[in-house]
Amino acid sequence: MAAIFIQFADPALRARIFAGMQRATRPGGLILLQGYRPEQIAYGTGGPSMPNNLYTENMLRDAFAGWDIEHLLAHDSIIEEGCGHSGQSALIDLVARKPA
Repeated sequence: MAAIFIQFADPALRARIFAGMQRATRPGGLILLQGYRPEQIAYGTGGPSMPNNLYTENMLRDAFAGWDIEHLLAHDSIIEEGCGHSGQSALIDLVARKPA
């Protein structure tokens, strides 16, 4: 499953998207997610401009409560994905496994 540009979804739509992803994942399956953190707005190197659309560790832990969080890392990295996403970026990575 792939979900691209879902950080432009408002929090209510994001909750529905995450719920659909969770339903579609088989027991024991993984969800891999990368997104921008609120600190991204100050960098101005791409991503959503609305703070509510950005991800935090607590928000992702809550969204995937009951799942095994195998990896959750907030980091700053340089990305080069074209003129709209280029430079230092505030990212967060999640790997969550659906319970068997």
